[in-house]
Amino acid sequence: MTSNAPEANVTDDAFLGGRLNLLQSTQGLRAGIDAVLLAAAAPVSDSEPSQILDVGTGCGVVGLSILARASGCKLTGIDVSAELVSLARQNADRNGFAAQARFHVGDVRTIAATTKACGLTANTFDHVVANPPYFENGTVQNAPAPIKDRANVMAAGELDLWVRFMTHAARANGMLTMVHTPEALPQLLAALDGRFGALNVFPLFPRTGQPASRIIVQGLKGARTAMSLRPGLILHETDGRFTPRAEQVLRHGCSLALNDAS
Repeated sequence: MTSNAPEANVTDDAFLGGRLNLLQSTQGLRAGIDAVLLAAAAPVSDSEPSQILDVGTGCGVVGLSILARASGCKLTGIDVSAELVSLARQNADRNGFAAQARFHVGDVRTIAATTKACGLTANTFDHVVANPPYFENGTVQNAPAPIKDRANVMAAGELDLWVRFMTHAARANGMLTMVHTPEALPQLLAALDGRFGALNVFPLFPRTGQPASRIIVQGLKGARTAMSLRPGLILHETDGRFTPRAEQVLRHGCSLALNDAS
């Protein structure tokens, strides 16, 4: 494990109550609670070590948060940005996960080429996870820094390509877990149709009585069971503090079972 000080263009940020210290680019989209909640929703454990694929890994926050909970798993991360992949590799090393994690530069929009270039084998991963860009081009103002813009917006119809890549990578009955906005649910359901079933839709509510700001969607490859809408999780008390359940997940690294009530 290394302890080199961060360079001028990155910050060194604590996650999971300091269990992880991760370098993030000052020019990129900053990872926050969405990434940690997504990682917590992946049902992994050291008793049954899994192969994890983190699609659009960025600097590795999601995948490394999974390893912090189940270090016996093996993590593969893919991102289109060489700069972010370099940070992800540094983050794995400095947190003691270099042996369990590998990160590749690859574009999920080109399934065959990326699979070959990254040395991946189709239909092998137990869990595929993604925190994709939330917005389509033209719906929000583009960020001036390209690295941030790529993490924030995607072309129309590109979400289907992400799901198609994740379907290609997941084994039979493998699990997909994604975090997105509630507005994207129709697109997600259309992309997942015929690929992943037994879907759980888990809303994330900022406070009691407020509409969900995010959703976590999880399903099994090839399943045909109907979708379930779960009670979800309330993140904050009225005074702004995290609720006890959110505190357990975000600060103490507990898992987030999607069939739990808030």
